Amino acid sequence: MTAFTVALVLVVAAEGLLRWRRPAWYWLAFGVTLAALRVLVRYRSVMDACGLTVPPARWRLSLARATNRPIPEPRPPRIRRLRPTRTGLVLRLKLRPGQDVFDIAAASDRLRHSFSMFGVTSREVRSGVVEVRMTGYDVLKRVQMPAETETRAMRVPVALREDGSVYYRDYHAIPHALTLGATESGKSVYQRNLVAGLAPLDVALVGIDCKQGVELFPLARRFSALADSPDTAAELLDALVARMADVYRLIRTQQCITVDVPDAEIAADIWDLPDELRPTPVVVLVDEVAELALYATKEEEKRRDRIITALVRLAQLGRAAGIYLEICGQRFGSELGKGITMLRAQLTGRTAHRLNDETSANMAFGDIAPDAVLAAIQIPAELRGLAIAGDASGGWHRIRAPHTSLRQAVNLCNRYADRTPDLPELASFRPTTGTATELVPSAKASPATA
Repeated sequence: MTAFTVALVLVVAAEGLLRWRRPAWYWLAFGVTLAALRVLVRYRSVMDACGLTVPPARWRLSLARATNRPIPEPRPPRIRRLRPTRTGLVLRLKLRPGQDVFDIAAASDRLRHSFSMFGVTSREVRSGVVEVRMTGYDVLKRVQMPAETETRAMRVPVALREDGSVYYRDYHAIPHALTLGATESGKSVYQRNLVAGLAPLDVALVGIDCKQGVELFPLARRFSALADSPDTAAELLDALVARMADVYRLIRTQQCITVDVPDAEIAADIWDLPDELRPTPVVVLVDEVAELALYATKEEEKRRDRIITALVRLAQLGRAAGIYLEICGQRFGSELGKGITMLRAQLTGRTAHRLNDETSANMAFGDIAPDAVLAAIQIPAELRGLAIAGDASGGWHRIRAPHTSLRQAVNLCNRYADRTPDLPELASFRPTTGTATELVPSAKASPATA
């Protein structure tokens, strides 16, 4: 009896310690089993209490009366599958006639409390089938990316979503994006993760960093072109516009639309071209867009109009030519001048870290997801790296990028420096770097995202 008591105390102590220090380990060791049992035992009563049941069919009521049996109970959505994950549970439900996916979404907070889970989100898989993702702990408090992610051409993992899934930056689906964040909000770490994800791919990186290059120039060995001032940025953007025109001429010469050419071989963008003819895709990272839009003299105003016009052209026409924009900034509002709202309209992806004013949040989400505006301005200052991500579809979710130090990002860029393509149009903007430096071991990453 004494040995059993000691073992029980050790198990309880280990459970408490894991729950406090290693919530992911606690979830895999104890939490997933307890949560699955809790969901299965409470399911019917919870669904009834949340108003997610439907009355029994009339024929069942008539049959019960005719056979003098008890009246059938209301029916909840049928569980098709219950799948445990490393962060929670995934529940796939088959809706009953008369139910809607919005009913599940509206009851998410009540389901979270009833099942004693940290978070509950839902999405429609197909007509009549809803997937409910439950997280057992705060996955954004200590971000740990999965060991294996689905990386493919122009699609890189950059952060973790609040439901435990990976947030991918997919340039085929969302070619251009806007990233906002106040000072010390984690915007730079998000940008480093983006560069680190793109570094191993066959893509050209072009950077515009008007803070004298302090953010992007340490990563210069993986960049095909860099600009550290508005004057250089204007010339670089003009060169990109000229490259875009050359790519379109190449596509036009390769179209060869005749009755003998199959539909699948008609080229409309660079991804329809043969591999040997396809130009290298280009990702343009603008570190601080406000520095490109501000001016104090007439000459600077002309330069500013030239820059904004080039950015708008690239945003409107660059996708088919394989040119993608990542616009970052602390502040983004209509007071930056004409053309800013036109540029914003072309940036499908929106990511907002902690913001200092509601106007910037409205510029980010006001036209696509008004609900996300309130969520963006409520991000606490101590949660650096927490962000709201949305797109033109109106959906949004909370994400947080894993902490990546500047040294870690530099090491990755140096490791894949041989994959940096030489673009003749941008040769004059190629950053000058010394000989390859030895990779320096980076310090252990902090659990909090900077």
